[in-house]
Amino acid sequence: MSYEFISVTTNDHITRITFERPQVMNAINKAMHAEMQEALDAFAADADQYICVLSGSGERAFCAGSDLKAVAESDGLNRHVYPKNGYAGLIERFDLDKPVIAAVNGVALGGGFEIALACDIILATDNATFGLPEPLVGAVAIGGGMHRLSRQIGLKQAMGMILSAESISAAEGHRLGFVNEVVAPDKLEEAVERWCALVLRSAPLAIRASKETVMRGLDEPSLEAAMARQTDYPAFKTWQGAEDTLEGPKAFAEKRKPNWKGR
Repeated sequence: MSYEFISVTTNDHITRITFERPQVMNAINKAMHAEMQEALDAFAADADQYICVLSGSGERAFCAGSDLKAVAESDGLNRHVYPKNGYAGLIERFDLDKPVIAAVNGVALGGGFEIALACDIILATDNATFGLPEPLVGAVAIGGGMHRLSRQIGLKQAMGMILSAESISAAEGHRLGFVNEVVAPDKLEEAVERWCALVLRSAPLAIRASKETVMRGLDEPSLEAAMARQTDYPAFKTWQGAEDTLEGPKAFAEKRKPNWKGR
């Protein structure tokens, strides 16, 4: 497929989606939202793609959030219509059980931070910054950022960031717990490859069942309920009846590397 504001590549079960508006710090306009929806739809539907990596073009930004000039020209924030799965086609994609990794170089602000928070793993360079500065321009972070941040780092720390509208460093994000690893800018790609390799060691359907079980389990009223209901989750059921579920023990017994087929 041909895109104007993003680029998409697939290789070795990994889909790479890159924001391609470095001249405006990869800020997102309406067309870019639609392209992200389409690209993520394709990733979700492709049985041969196991991991998605999101990154930003250039050295200054992962994504600076919404293109405010474009928003102003569209007559305000309240008139902006997002695609089916919300901001960037991601933040309301609650049924995606495949892992998504954010590779953050430079700023991840506003909607850009919300995109990163919607990913399962955040890898950041030591020059990366994160924040929800929406109130500074009279806006509210309605793309899931407030809800995800408070769930991922705790209420008081999240309220400190949200109410002050202050940005924080990657090191502070790591301390707070929403950043998995901080590396030098020239080591980001190496970190992405290393994390992808770690994930790809495991059976893809087991990974998908694991992600879904964690995310759905957090919505259950108790630990007891989560454990009782996990066998009813769709990805869990698929994993139970998969070829790969038999391949794992067989490969272990035969002292060889498993041949995962993703089915």
